[in-house]
Amino acid sequence: MASAAPQRSIPSRAPVAGYRVVHVFPHDPQAFTQGLVYLDGVLYEGTGLNGRSSIRKVKIENGEVLQLQKVDPQYFGEGIAVVGDTIFELTWQSGIGFLYDRASFQRKGTFTYRGQGWGLTFDGKRLIMSDGSALLQFLDPATQKVISRLEVRDGGSPVLNLNELEYVKGEIFANVWQTNRIARISPKTGRVTGWIDLTGLLSAREAEGTDVMNGIAYDAARDRLFVTGKLWPKVFEIRIVP
Repeated sequence: MASAAPQRSIPSRAPVAGYRVVHVFPHDPQAFTQGLVYLDGVLYEGTGLNGRSSIRKVKIENGEVLQLQKVDPQYFGEGIAVVGDTIFELTWQSGIGFLYDRASFQRKGTFTYRGQGWGLTFDGKRLIMSDGSALLQFLDPATQKVISRLEVRDGGSPVLNLNELEYVKGEIFANVWQTNRIARISPKTGRVTGWIDLTGLLSAREAEGTDVMNGIAYDAARDRLFVTGKLWPKVFEIRIVP
C-alpha cells in the first residue's frame, strides 16, 4: 500500500482589527483622493478623474491646499509616492507615470509601465505599485523598472483590487477597492497578516455623494496613521484596535 501524500497546509485567514478615531481634520470634498503621503508636516495628495486630476500639498490641520499642480486632462491621476526631492505619480489606464520636482511641483520626467496604475508607495529602497489585481510590483526608483512581483493572499485566496498603498513599520498597508478594509501585507511573503475594518468612519449623512475609502498616510516621526476617501469631507487620524 502506497503511503498517503502529505497534506499541504493552507494558512488561516488573517484576524480583523477595528479602530479608534484620535483626531478629525477637514478635507476638500472635491478631491477624488488616489494617493496620500505625509512628510515633513504636510500631506502630499494625488487626485483623480479626467480634467480634475492634480497633485497637491495640503496643510492637514485645516485642509488648506498650499500648492497644486494640475494634470493634463487626458490623464486620470492615481497613486503617488515621494522619494527624496521627487514626487512620482501613476495614471490609471494610460501606461504612463510622471515625475515632479517636490519643491516646485514642476514636471521633470515621465516613465512607462504595463497595465493599469492604481496605488504607489516607497519602502525606503523600492517603489511598490498596485494595478487593481492581487499582484504588487517592486520598482527601482532610479530607473522605474520592475525588480520583482509579489502575489498577495489571505489564507489560500488571492486578494484582488489592491488600491492605494502605504508602507508602515515594515508592512504594506493597502486599501481594497469597494471595501472598508485595509489589508496589512508582509512584503516578504505577500501574506495578509491582518485586516483593519474602517466601517462607520463617515456617518450616513456625511457619506452622501462620496466615493470609496481610499488614502492612507503615515507620520513616522509621531507614529500617526491617517485615512480618508474619494470626495470625503474629512481626514481621520486613527489608532488600530485589536
